[in-house]
Amino acid sequence: MKNKLSVVEIFNSIQGEGANVGKAATFIRLSGCNLNCSYCDTDWETGTEMSIDEIKEEVGKYSAQLIIWTGGEPTLQLNSGILQQFATYTQAIETNGTNPVPDGIDYISCSPKVNAAILRRNFTYVDEFRFPVSVGSIVPYIDELPDAANYFLSPVFKGDEKKMESLDVPNLEYCLKIIEKDPRWRLSVQLHKLLRVK
Repeated sequence: MKNKLSVVEIFNSIQGEGANVGKAATFIRLSGCNLNCSYCDTDWETGTEMSIDEIKEEVGKYSAQLIIWTGGEPTLQLNSGILQQFATYTQAIETNGTNPVPDGIDYISCSPKVNAAILRRNFTYVDEFRFPVSVGSIVPYIDELPDAANYFLSPVFKGDEKKMESLDVPNLEYCLKIIEKDPRWRLSVQLHKLLRVK
């Protein structure tokens, strides 16, 4: 069984977006990604190899009972055996949708970077879709997507992590127009960036 992961960072904060916004969580950011999105705000190329016991010890320093596996793309490293070792926690994943999610995840947040056909191949259900949206982005029809409890549009921020992020008003207005046409969509703003919370 795999007993090590390449980890960028482990930190305690609040979830800043989606249906779990405001919830205390411990984020485990894994290195590696199979995409290279221009708006990505994460340095996923570097990581430190940590044993599962070392990760559990770090996670145990915090009181949050929600773990969020993020990246990069966490499905490149995670498997059900690893997740079983964190079974006392509620485990969420933030994925780009390119791979199925291993058994043991309690909450799937998919920020898709692939078309609806691939999403239907990889998922029958997710807890939330969060589509990053810039002006001109083509958003699929909800009826083309796998079933989900929540369908979010998330306006892409401008700036980078070294500067104060700010909401891009044209991107926000573009999201609002899509929501006006199909109210099944909901707005998810990256609150942690507006509040400058990690």
